[in-house]
Amino acid sequence: MPFFPPLRVRGGKNALRRAMRKRRRALAAGLAVTAAALAVSSPQAAERPRPATAPAPRERGPARPAPVAAAELVSAPVRIADAETVRLLRPGDRVDVIASANSPSGAAGEARVVATNARVKGVPASRQAASDTGALVILAVPLETARALAGAGTTSRLAVTLC
Repeated sequence: MPFFPPLRVRGGKNALRRAMRKRRRALAAGLAVTAAALAVSSPQAAERPRPATAPAPRERGPARPAPVAAAELVSAPVRIADAETVRLLRPGDRVDVIASANSPSGAAGEARVVATNARVKGVPASRQAASDTGALVILAVPLETARALAGAGTTSRLAVTLC
């Protein structure tokens, strides 16, 4: 065999170190991508609250009226049929008031919305143990809406939904 001078590989000292570093980076990137994919596709991801986004213009429902200036609002006491629902309300909450037929079966007519986006001013403490008559709530509404609420309260059972 003929004589060959020794081979000199440039950077031979650190080649193994560089290869391991690249491998670690690739492994870390792969793990990060896998973790992100698992986080998005897990069943718990569906239960997490999503940030609120405005619906597309064609998906929007009927426009809510803008809040009325404070000078035009009056306090309207309203008796809500379900006392347990009223216990959930706090001053400052926004509610819709719905009137339904006074009969238990509801066959006399359909439910209608009497007030929208009404602000709860107060919830007086109930003095009676039986909640068959409902519970009182004080709403801040425009004068015309207060009149409609007073009329609906005498002929219908009133309910509230939180906005």
